[in-house]
Amino acid sequence: MDVKIRRALISVSDKTGIAEFAGALAKMGVSIISTGGTARALQKAGVEVIAIDSVTGFPEMMDGRVKTLHPKIHGALLGLRDKAEHAAAMKAHGIEPIDLVCVNLYPFEKTVARPDCTPAEAIENIDIGGPSMVRSAAKNHKFVAIVTSPAQYERVLEEMRENGGAVRDELRQDLARAAFGLTASYDAAISKYLNGQAEDLFPDRLSMAVVKDQELRYGENPHQRGAFYKPADSTEVSVGASRLLEGGTPISFNNLMDTNAAFELVKEFDEPAAVVVKHMNPCGCAVDADIRAAYEKAYLGDVVSAFGGIVALNRPVDKELATVIMESYARFGKSHGAGGFFAEVIIAPAYTADAVETIRTLKAWGQRVRLLESGPIDRKKQDTKEYDVRCIVGGLLLQERDLVGWEPQALTVPTKVKPTKEQMEDLRIAWLCAKHVKSNTITLVNGRRLVGVGAGQMNRVESGLIAFKHAGDAAQGAALGSDAFFPFPDNVENAAKAGIACIVQPGGSKKDDEVIAAADAAGIAMVFAGKRHFKH
Repeated sequence: MDVKIRRALISVSDKTGIAEFAGALAKMGVSIISTGGTARALQKAGVEVIAIDSVTGFPEMMDGRVKTLHPKIHGALLGLRDKAEHAAAMKAHGIEPIDLVCVNLYPFEKTVARPDCTPAEAIENIDIGGPSMVRSAAKNHKFVAIVTSPAQYERVLEEMRENGGAVRDELRQDLARAAFGLTASYDAAISKYLNGQAEDLFPDRLSMAVVKDQELRYGENPHQRGAFYKPADSTEVSVGASRLLEGGTPISFNNLMDTNAAFELVKEFDEPAAVVVKHMNPCGCAVDADIRAAYEKAYLGDVVSAFGGIVALNRPVDKELATVIMESYARFGKSHGAGGFFAEVIIAPAYTADAVETIRTLKAWGQRVRLLESGPIDRKKQDTKEYDVRCIVGGLLLQERDLVGWEPQALTVPTKVKPTKEQMEDLRIAWLCAKHVKSNTITLVNGRRLVGVGAGQMNRVESGLIAFKHAGDAAQGAALGSDAFFPFPDNVENAAKAGIACIVQPGGSKKDDEVIAAADAAGIAMVFAGKRHFKH
């Protein structure tokens, strides 16, 4: 069924494009009712409007809290035009139908995202009349078109131009679905803020306000559909907030997962650092005074696994660094057994124009290198209120994010041999890498470079053996990181055979004494971190 638009109500907080939209409606003969600041903006643009108080018979009052909450507004939205009783009631009370509502809501999320936002200001930015009109219009979309975003203006106008001023049923349904999604997300944002103010981490009822950023080619596998959603109020520097500078093939579900894994690890370091990730686990990680040297060391950690991986850097990319990355195989990989090199994604805080051009010129393997620009990394701006969400069939598991890093004040050294300053630096990197590797994990670091990883094994001994095999001679004098405690001395005994010099692990096992004794017998320095980093 087509609905001819004769009367519209416009009340918007975001006035982007509203004068043009209202002007186009007016030219099609639509009478426009408006409120407060919107009415003034439209009048200034030369659009004739009917003031809301001339419709309701009541002035806007209570600082604008009450202006549209009136039967002459909601009756005009909710009345069923094809039901005799509704039509009679509307006629008896002088209620004229409203066929289109254009409303977007007070900017609650933007307001509370400001560091200086007070609770009183947050409360005043909770929209009441707007969501009420949106819900009324959306409920009665059989007769009313509800427009909630500037992105919808042109589609509505185009349909009206093609359809003699009418909006068809299919579009009204689409607009209604979007409207209820908006009000649900809006209420979720308010609930999140109020729960945060009350320090209620796990309320009895939880809603999450997220917005679709893009549909993906597919999910983890081609037979699965996928999309990427992100919270509207997140201010943390992250993969989700990054800007795609260069690509070809759209970024995929797996690309985003892997890039997040790489970037969250590289964000752990203040000094220049580079990370290479493959299948959610770092195969390369290194720290150096120079970012180019850090990248080279990270790449050489595992040149075979780096093929088709993700490169994350915590420093801007200039032309020289871009050249080093894109020529990795020719410069160092070929002589270390690599079969070739390309990166699915490179993420960094920034790129110079000539760096982008260099990557565009040198990239191989078609159009598969995507460049993500994150902006400057500020580790103080972590979103501590964002949940770590895991899905199981029939439910969600929520927890706080694991934001614990290297805590020097919490470390204890129970062994006779104490780690040197250089060893403590390698232990720090091994510990931070272990945090970002699937459990059970063993990481090996030598000379501030990740040289071996044992990831995701069912027992910790097996993880250690994999890491030792991968490191080879580089295990001699290396630092070992374990994401959880050693339940038996066997890991330490194997480490001693591989030539490991020092170990960091949480401690806390019932057999800590035996583990410490094994370390002492082998002359290995051991540090207890006091926390574990399981990652399932």
